[in-house]
Amino acid sequence: MRNRAALMCAALLLLPAGAAAQASGYSAVPIAMPAKANVMTRATLWKCAGDTCTTPQSDERDAVLCQLAAREMGILTAFTARGAPFDADALARCNARAR
Repeated sequence: MRNRAALMCAALLLLPAGAAAQASGYSAVPIAMPAKANVMTRATLWKCAGDTCTTPQSDERDAVLCQLAAREMGILTAFTARGAPFDADALARCNARAR
């Protein structure tokens, strides 16, 4: 019983760290995946796998980073900045810069 309680406490301590790590990065979902697994936008390196491209951090403002991603990757169906998905209006403004 003691071990079980200790394991549950340890698991609870790990949850916020995982959520914080996920909420700190960016993700973009282009309509068509880029031909290369890595995409560079200014000084931000994106890694693409499956249907999503991700980057752990960027010095760009969220809206600018989305526009740069759309310019390099094409129209995006979704963009998430630090755990917060862009709404339809923000995504439309972003996609106005798509190639």
